[in-house]
Amino acid sequence: MMPAALVFAGALALTGCASGGGGDTAASGEESCSTIAAQVRDISNGVQNNLAAPPSLDELQSYLGDASSRTDALIEDSGDDSALIDSLGEFQTALNEVSTYADGLEEVPSEEDPSAMTIEQDPDQLAEQQAAVQEAAVAVGASCDADSDSE
Repeated sequence: MMPAALVFAGALALTGCASGGGGDTAASGEESCSTIAAQVRDISNGVQNNLAAPPSLDELQSYLGDASSRTDALIEDSGDDSALIDSLGEFQTALNEVSTYADGLEEVPSEEDPSAMTIEQDPDQLAEQQAAVQEAAVAVGASCDADSDSE
């Protein structure tokens, strides 16, 4: 339920931005950057949650593909803000590394119920992947803060 609320809030923010009608372009740029940063946080949280408890390898890879596509769209929407574009590129790299990590995972029979499958993960590697995605998402937000400080 929470991700849907975040997407809805993001859509409202984008709608508000689009209907602003020629106000201060610096404020619009900041709002756009903060909207993008909020969407990146949403993607980051979803990736971390899906990685921690994937329903299946196929569904995990599908989710990671969707996250990558959403990030590509955000890069296209970021305009000419080079700091934002660079941080989004680093976030995309972190997502690619998670996808590579997920490619190496295996579904194995559960110890509790051999007829059920579970995904075997190394807790340290899982934590590393989640931390890398989180750090990259924070860097996107920081690029927005740096832009607003320079004006």
